[in-house]
Amino acid sequence: MSEQSEGAVAVPQGSHEKPRRRLLRRPERREQILVAATRAFAESGFAATSLDDVAEEAAISRDMLYRHFESKAELYRAVLGRACDRLAAATGSPEFTDSSLDALLSAAAAEPAGFRLLFHHAAREPEFRKEIEELRDCMFEVAYGHLADVIPDPAWARWASTLVPTVAVEGVIAWLDAGQPDPPVAPQRIGLAIGGVVEAARSAASGERA
Repeated sequence: MSEQSEGAVAVPQGSHEKPRRRLLRRPERREQILVAATRAFAESGFAATSLDDVAEEAAISRDMLYRHFESKAELYRAVLGRACDRLAAATGSPEFTDSSLDALLSAAAAEPAGFRLLFHHAAREPEFRKEIEELRDCMFEVAYGHLADVIPDPAWARWASTLVPTVAVEGVIAWLDAGQPDPPVAPQRIGLAIGGVVEAARSAASGERA
């Protein structure tokens, strides 16, 4: 076995032939483990999920898992990092555009477990709170950079910039939980909720100046 490939997946080639085995390259195996770990952690949380659970979900041995990750904490951080990277790639972060909500929904629909893990489960894990706080700080900065020119009062702009990412994320998760209804119009519906927050901040700011 070369350093570039590892493990084996049985591939039946017919009832009269012995199974032929296909080797996975190391990056492919790592991705397979991360996808499986995302599902496992999203199902039961960090504390209740063992490396044996992840190995079973990935259909590999525990020894194979240890070739890539030395501990459950290292694996969990890699899962969170992958989810963040996928989200950033899908939405074009750190820029916010009119298509960002469409991209956010598409990313969530492509891997619901990763989206829920990132925004619901991981936030409740004290050991990984720093990573989630950094993500939320980044989302705030993106929102504030977009809303500061729309909401003239800095205090209300900060208020809206804190609330808008929460509304967007919770709106997407509620959409997932509802069975992903009407994907073409879902971004508009969530956008209306976000628009309500922005309008409330603008109205409050105008009222204070009057």
